[in-house]
Amino acid sequence: MDKNTITGLVLMGLIFVGYVWYSSSQSEEIQAQQEKARQEQMAKAAEEAAEEFKADSLNNLVAANDSLKVEVPQIAPERGQYGELLYAAYAENPEAKADTTITVKNSYLTVDFSAKGGALSKVTLEEYTKYAEGERNEKVVLFNPATAKFGTKFYYLNGQSQVLLNTNDFIFDLVGVEEGKDSQKVTFALEVMPGSKVIYEYTIYDKKVPSRDYLIDFDIRFENMKPILAQQDHISIEWSNTSYQNERGFKNENNYTTIAYRLPDEDEVEELDLSSEGVTIKQKVDESVNWVSFKQQFFSQTFIAHDNFLSADMKTYTQKAGSGMIKTFTSKMELAYDDQQEFEMSIYCGPNKYAILKDVVNNRGEDIYLEEVIPLGGWLIGWFNRWIIIPVMDFLSNHIANFGIIILILTLLVKALILPLTYKSYLSTAKMRVIKPEMDALNEKYPRKEDAMKKNQAMMELYKKAGVNPLGGCLPMLIQLPILWALFRFFPASIELRGESFLWAEDLSSYDSVLELPFTIPWYGDHVSLFALLMSIALMGFSYMSYKQTGAAQPQMGAMKFMMVYMMPVMMLLWFNDYASGLCYYYLVSQILTMIIMFSMRRFVDDKKIRAMMERTAAKQHNGKKSKFQLRYEEMMRQQEEMMQQKKGKR
Repeated sequence: MDKNTITGLVLMGLIFVGYVWYSSSQSEEIQAQQEKARQEQMAKAAEEAAEEFKADSLNNLVAANDSLKVEVPQIAPERGQYGELLYAAYAENPEAKADTTITVKNSYLTVDFSAKGGALSKVTLEEYTKYAEGERNEKVVLFNPATAKFGTKFYYLNGQSQVLLNTNDFIFDLVGVEEGKDSQKVTFALEVMPGSKVIYEYTIYDKKVPSRDYLIDFDIRFENMKPILAQQDHISIEWSNTSYQNERGFKNENNYTTIAYRLPDEDEVEELDLSSEGVTIKQKVDESVNWVSFKQQFFSQTFIAHDNFLSADMKTYTQKAGSGMIKTFTSKMELAYDDQQEFEMSIYCGPNKYAILKDVVNNRGEDIYLEEVIPLGGWLIGWFNRWIIIPVMDFLSNHIANFGIIILILTLLVKALILPLTYKSYLSTAKMRVIKPEMDALNEKYPRKEDAMKKNQAMMELYKKAGVNPLGGCLPMLIQLPILWALFRFFPASIELRGESFLWAEDLSSYDSVLELPFTIPWYGDHVSLFALLMSIALMGFSYMSYKQTGAAQPQMGAMKFMMVYMMPVMMLLWFNDYASGLCYYYLVSQILTMIIMFSMRRFVDDKKIRAMMERTAAKQHNGKKSKFQLRYEEMMRQQEEMMQQKKGKR
């Protein structure tokens, strides 16, 4: 490798490390968010104090009435506010109807419904288990039932009063469960006034089609409610729950857990920023939103409005590591209300698997781009994952059970794909090495700075005769950078690797700890990931051999030795210790294959053959046309020379 190649590699490494650093830490922003959260908590405390003061004032008034022997009616405010019929369903009413639970299943889900709020209280995924030390036999539950809240808020008229009703505060009547050919329909009803009801209708399918069966249809109907509904332009849906920690590493899972949402007519999604423990992130979108997703690393719950929400006000709160929870999600979404009495929605509860999510559509059969919750990268690198890596992985997994072998084959295929670029890079580097004596001679011939122009022109003439492009070793390496980024995004987000073991790694989607440390090393962690360690050692060995072949022979490369040989491998070790072992294993195999390819090229394409190749190229170009690069370079040299002559004339 020549100076340009080494420079390209270092730039690639710095860009790559910078990308990882940016994705994993945004400390200044988090501190600002923490301060904002603290101020909000203080404001909330002040508000609670004011409410307490009002309550104390009321109590004092009642006490004064008692002292004057004036009787004050002891009527619960809710009874007078809601009326006897609705108060009988009020959850805080000691005499309210019982909160019943009903369970419905299909091939992929077990869904528990609670009469309180008429909402989903628990969703269990039948085909997935959460991480455990030892045997994995506990199925994934998407949220903690104790924290699950779902309510529809709207205004209705109770006599002359306008009352805000939140359905989450009431216990619904279970109308029944209707069995269909390949579906089950669960219906709840809340009677607001005689004959006026809010109907919740859930439909769970069992068509043995994941994109359909993970999707629960949810309809809200107002039955005879129009006469009592107050004038309003929207109704609100408030949805919140807390997600369990389902993966081995809290930090890594937290980095992929947030709220995602899609704006209509967009084929990409937006996400709330990442946060650390104890930090709340808020975001309000005052425009139409197609869906809101409570997204974890490998699973998600997505609320889809087929006619879009008017707006969405969202926030996440990161739980403490070791609590068994990851984040608390909250979202308030508004639905347009214009006298319509029915709202059609759906709730996706399932894995973040590309093959499933890309087939989820709305009730009109339109694509809603739900697969975008998987962080496969933007337009520059996402295409490689979508059209090459995922199809190859799916094909191989249908024929090979061991994902360690699949990753090995995938690495071989990627290396074969970029082999022409690798060969071109090696050839350019080898040519630079072969003409090094001529380059040294030119450096000796033009030692003065005043002769820099002449030396550059002589160098270009030498490159022309040898058929060498000075950037030939660097550009092919830069072209490979999107592929490295694509795989960096793919492996930690690939649910196919989840729970798959290989050699000593129990789970290729998480880190492979072979030693738990009794202390924590800053930037590194409290465990030793063997694949990350081997990857760093392989990178250091290859960098050292590359430096010996090129850098040691070029004095100007000495300053890069520390960065290239030592610093980059150590930085990779620090950052990749918590990453997916499947990713570290891929990079390890890729590095070993690169070393084998480079040694093979050096053995079969030695300097003598390269010299003969260069001589043939020089003979062909003796009377040939100059390349566009050479013409542009010579024109630039000519302009610089004219500028220098003009400066000398002014002196």
